[in-house]
Amino acid sequence: MAEFLDGLTGEIVLPFDLSYDELRQGYNSAVQKYPFVIVYCFMICDVSNAVKWAMRHSMPIRIRSGGHNYEGYSNGNCTLVIDLSYLRSIKIDECKELIYIECGATNKDVYEFVSSKGYPFPGGTCPTVGVSGYSLGGGWGLSCRYLGLGCDSLVEIELVDFEGEIIKANNNCNTDLFWAIRGAGGSNFGVVVNMTFKLPEPVDKVTLIEIDYLNVDSEEQEKFIALWQAWLNNADNRMTLISRIYNSEADGLAMLVRGIFYGRPAEAKIILENFLMLDNAVYSIEEVTFLEAVEIIGSSYPEHEKFKSASRFVLKLFNNTEIKNIVNLIEERADGSVYAGLSMYALGGKVSDIGIDDTAFYYRNAKYIVWLETVWEENLYSEANKDWIKNRFPYLKSITTGSYINFPYMELDNYLKEYFGCHKEKLKCIKEKYDPLNIFSFPQGIEPSNNECKPILYKPTLFNKEDFRNIDNNTNHRKFRYVFKK
Repeated sequence: MAEFLDGLTGEIVLPFDLSYDELRQGYNSAVQKYPFVIVYCFMICDVSNAVKWAMRHSMPIRIRSGGHNYEGYSNGNCTLVIDLSYLRSIKIDECKELIYIECGATNKDVYEFVSSKGYPFPGGTCPTVGVSGYSLGGGWGLSCRYLGLGCDSLVEIELVDFEGEIIKANNNCNTDLFWAIRGAGGSNFGVVVNMTFKLPEPVDKVTLIEIDYLNVDSEEQEKFIALWQAWLNNADNRMTLISRIYNSEADGLAMLVRGIFYGRPAEAKIILENFLMLDNAVYSIEEVTFLEAVEIIGSSYPEHEKFKSASRFVLKLFNNTEIKNIVNLIEERADGSVYAGLSMYALGGKVSDIGIDDTAFYYRNAKYIVWLETVWEENLYSEANKDWIKNRFPYLKSITTGSYINFPYMELDNYLKEYFGCHKEKLKCIKEKYDPLNIFSFPQGIEPSNNECKPILYKPTLFNKEDFRNIDNNTNHRKFRYVFKK
């Protein structure tokens, strides 16, 4: 075994490691994958060695930072998972107004660091999401209407390519790759190991917005969606909101609004007046530090959960019939579901100030993202909840345009067009240039434009899939954990 693993450096976890079941698990615990080997990288050379090793052994690669891919694409059966979570260095150069972030840093890591220096950051809402995966897929967050998407602040990346070599991409070097990496995801072209972002203007305080509506009915949810789209048409760019209608075991039919305003509470209340006048509104609109705001919003996310979801971009105003049909989507939960909801993520502002063709993120003109989700706790309800999404998705698709790559949905037809619109052919050509052998392949990944390269497949002789599923931490399997230092 040690001879077979020769060339890998970092910390190596194999299926018979007693901690394997815990370490293979991503955020969505409804997705169960069994990789052949997990490599925890402590240095960039560990990443390079892992790519070269995978090439030699024809083993598919998966790239994992925070492990939050909703469909589990950062993991896979019989694959090599390159885990970047130990590469978390963050540095600020205030003179150059730049922030340097390693690929394993999370939203929480970055928020705590930049806030200690007096700055905000256009990151995501969940604290344990990796900033690399978040920003390279576009990067929606509660500062995006004011500061832009996460990818909009990127000025340079360093990437380990299919040969294990480190290359840079920015507006002067490998410009086509730099275009692609901002919205089409890092896992398609190589392993992004370092990112340089523009540093935002410092900020002392922001206004945190929390509005809840409990004990509502379907008619009130319809009014809420109508109000949401009317408000967003002329919204102040300093305010970014997420709104949600939902049906939960705990609250029944309910609604909420969460957001950040780069201004004072009194002004926020005026902007939000119509939301506050709705029946059953209970709200807190207060001035806090930027760090306090993102910590309060992030505190609602569990460590893991079982869920299925699908996303779409909204480019138009819904009429009354469409709004009614949207609300009906969540009127009944699936068997075993403890929560069903439809979330709306505001776009516009700085997001739409950038041209459609300036980055790979195609849906610059969308008004907002909708995200349909169901959550369950018991495994026996898994199929019922997946079918719940599958049965409702066709209607949602019929009134919307395209899907958000950071909220992937496995059942999409023509997924490249859905995620990337008219950019898909250009992205396939860039893929062929930087990963001609399709080494960095995964379900719903971009394939080279020549269409001849297929994902490399490896069928291990040491273990098969059933061996992986039968691993039990309480058995007396021999423990394999190898730590190789270069």
